[in-house]
Amino acid sequence: MNSLLARLLAWLLAAVAIGASAGGWWMYRSLLAEADTFFDRQLEQTALALRHQAFEFAVVPRLVEPQSDYDFVVQVWSADGLRVYQSQPHTVLPGITQLGLSTVETRAGLWRVYGVPARGFLIQVAQPVADRQVRAARLALHALTPYLFLVPVLLILATVAVVLSLRSLRQVADRVRSRPATVLEPIPETPLPEEIRPLATAFNDLLARLAAAREREQAFLSDAAHELRTPLTALRLQLDALLGASDERERTRAAQALQDGLARAARLVEQLLTLTRQEGARVSEVVDVALDALARSVIEELLPLADARHIDLGIANAAGANAAGANTAPGPATTGLPSLAVRGDADALRAMLRNLVDNAVRYTPGGGRVDVSWRSDGGHAVLSVCDTGPGIAPAEYARVFERFYRVPGSGGVGSGLGLAIVRSIAEAHSAEVRIEAGEGGRGTCVSVRFGAGARAP
Repeated sequence: MNSLLARLLAWLLAAVAIGASAGGWWMYRSLLAEADTFFDRQLEQTALALRHQAFEFAVVPRLVEPQSDYDFVVQVWSADGLRVYQSQPHTVLPGITQLGLSTVETRAGLWRVYGVPARGFLIQVAQPVADRQVRAARLALHALTPYLFLVPVLLILATVAVVLSLRSLRQVADRVRSRPATVLEPIPETPLPEEIRPLATAFNDLLARLAAAREREQAFLSDAAHELRTPLTALRLQLDALLGASDERERTRAAQALQDGLARAARLVEQLLTLTRQEGARVSEVVDVALDALARSVIEELLPLADARHIDLGIANAAGANAAGANTAPGPATTGLPSLAVRGDADALRAMLRNLVDNAVRYTPGGGRVDVSWRSDGGHAVLSVCDTGPGIAPAEYARVFERFYRVPGSGGVGSGLGLAIVRSIAEAHSAEVRIEAGEGGRGTCVSVRFGAGARAP
């Protein structure tokens, strides 16, 4: 019963069959009751019509075998209890009964009798109950004959109606099946029934999202190919320089340049893969992620890079300053920051914070500072990374989240993918990313505001 057509037909046919059976049985019983009432009325009218007849010289007919073609029997009794008239011969007839309608049991079965007094006589009109029941059943079945023909017609019409009603759904399926994989235009919704239109609307929404995703992928592949062309060309030139070096010093310098180029290419490829995994993805495994532990882990990983660039990297204290001097990752007790936890994918959130800190370290001049902090704001957890770098103009706030976009004139070496990765991960966690100027208008502060539900781990 996985077929919708089979289910609808089964339920509809069962409902028609049950309804027809119940209705037929009720009608049959009603017709039997009406026939019984009609027969009683017939007995009464016959008895009343015989009240003015003369029965003084009536002769009782000779008792013979009962006839099978009579409707009822008329008996007339005298005042002293003698039967003076009998319309039909019968071996067993009911005796004197009470006036009006009554049911009398005899050796030959039940009789329905109506008695009425008339000029010193008692007139009885009697009818066998078995004969009444047979005649009533025949009348009822005769009345039900059109009904018996109507039920199959209703079943056929119901089947045809269901098949025709589901034809539009099959037409939509055939229309979608015949489409090439590259065609993502919406299917028309106007001729569809109201019950199928929400499915078509949802399908069109899916097609729109697929079209947008394909456009993003095409743009991403085009941008990635363009961005990879430059470092690959540089690597080829650096390799040629290394192979053509004439002395040891030049060979060492060329090898170092090639090593730096390989590191930049590896980072670009790593960020491309990260963006590919995170863009449009959903949170796979939701766990409690402690922001203090997350911050310490990322800071410890990037401390060598900060040391090499002489950047003071650490967790800011509650007052906003670095908690314990240069290049440290103190715990919450040292910083005075509250312990907060958010629900999300631990690996994705770590990649998000790593990109924020990595961007801040790479674009902050030597001797600068990068602070990581978190706070609770009205039940929302806010994770912030602030630096003392050159800052970002407010007009560029929206564009820096685009892939491969770098602020004109910015120093450092990057691919322009860090903030795009951050935004993709934040959107997957229903979080909002904001960019503001740092304290005193110096530097940049990037904050990720999570949804409500921040709590102590």
